[in-house]
Amino acid sequence: MTTPDARSGTGRPAELFFEDLVPGLTVDLGVVTVDANEMVAFARRFDPQWYHVDPDLAAESRHGGLIASGFYTVSLFMRAYVDHLLSRAAADASPGLEELRWLAPVRAGDRLAVRVDVMGARPSTARPGLGTVSLTGTMLRLGPDDRPEQEVLRTRFRGWFAVRPVEVDPADAGAVEAAPTDADRPETDQSETDRPETDRPDADQPSADRPASDPIAADPAAAGSPDGDPTEISGSTEPQRHD
Repeated sequence: MTTPDARSGTGRPAELFFEDLVPGLTVDLGVVTVDANEMVAFARRFDPQWYHVDPDLAAESRHGGLIASGFYTVSLFMRAYVDHLLSRAAADASPGLEELRWLAPVRAGDRLAVRVDVMGARPSTARPGLGTVSLTGTMLRLGPDDRPEQEVLRTRFRGWFAVRPVEVDPADAGAVEAAPTDADRPETDQSETDRPETDRPDADQPSADRPASDPIAADPAAAGSPDGDPTEISGSTEPQRHD
């Protein structure tokens, strides 16, 4: 059975863990093509500004036509990130992002190359069992020859990823199960405190006859002080008088 911390971001068994996401690693997230209908539908639902939804006004403006909502563009990035990395990695939630920049307009039909670069990684101090990975995501518009023409989006963010589970050797597990318990030990192995009252050497002795090693018999005054100091009785540093 796959434990939750060994599942990928899409619920399947994970193959990548925190230890695999080392600084300097670049992950290719593929190429996405901007669909005109989807781009406008997103804008009408979430960002209905005229240069996203009104083709006539957009054509007469400096934009020269409709441009995508920036949040639609970052949604395309997120989908590529899930499809090509989080679907394989033991991903947890994200604690947030530090930067999100829209560097150039995105239009219907654009082909955008997507990637992430691992900038840093460290064990999480807030969540044991997880590591914090710092990532930079970029989207670049491709030309007709599939060469990058212009960077259109950049984001810096962090993600939590589970550390690789430690596999227990079955032989070691069997040794732990075979270890004797207190109930299995012979009576001679029991400590003094585990023996019945009648079996203790001083069980039949009255308190006055107990050896001086008994703290109760050796220092009656100590019982009156939490620190065991006979000079500190009832809050006074002077010996108590009995008139």
